Amino acid sequence: MPRISQLFFRTAVVFLLVGIAVGLQMSISGVHNVTGAHAHINLLGWVTSAVFGGYYALNPAKAEGRVPLIHYGVYTAGVAVMVAGLYVLLLGNTAAEPIVAAASLVTLLGVLVFAYVVFMPARAGAGARAMPAE
Repeated sequence: MPRISQLFFRTAVVFLLVGIAVGLQMSISGVHNVTGAHAHINLLGWVTSAVFGGYYALNPAKAEGRVPLIHYGVYTAGVAVMVAGLYVLLLGNTAAEPIVAAASLVTLLGVLVFAYVVFMPARAGAGARAMPAE
């Protein structure tokens, strides 16, 4: 499995654990004001990161080079900061709103880098199991 796939899968599991912890905290306390942060960490953190890892595992020719690492770094940082800021914002601290907005744009940039990876052809000779072009 390509290194980038392992990074995305391991990070996805960390996001899953944090998402479960936030869900348990809401359930135990009976206060559900951070539901939005809980949903974002599970969908953008756990699910989407795992999907990215799966894509790179299935397309090893696309998993090489700097661009996938840039994708990982930008997307992961964006989601982590966005979810933390959203959690604080939903607790009532409106000063976190610009942080959430900026981190959301960083997350979008990470998705745009992924779109670039998906739509650009793989480098010739890259990847042990390079898939033929469709």
